[in-house]
Amino acid sequence: MKFLSRQEELLLLSILKLGKNAYGVPIRQHVSDVTDKYWSIGAIYDVLDRLTRKGFVFTVTGEPEKKRGGKSKRFYRITKQGVRALEEVKELQQKTWIDISVPALKSK
Repeated sequence: MKFLSRQEELLLLSILKLGKNAYGVPIRQHVSDVTDKYWSIGAIYDVLDRLTRKGFVFTVTGEPEKKRGGKSKRFYRITKQGVRALEEVKELQQKTWIDISVPALKSK
């Protein structure tokens, strides 16, 4: 099992949620919305590059856009390995939280 960092997990889940619209700006917006924290675009791309190197995502280049000065968007898609990594982290979290209640945490 390869462990995911919390940032990697959040970005993989965002890519799944956004589907065909998963590129830098919407990914950043989604992660910022769910965490209620500011994320720089550089921080997003750092994690996306790491996920790409690990084989958890791959990129698809869109068509050049006039409104972007002829630049193309780089869309992210999750691989089977990426899905498997998310399933493993979810299973690990579920096992870890068995028999733990929130009131027990507050009393310590």
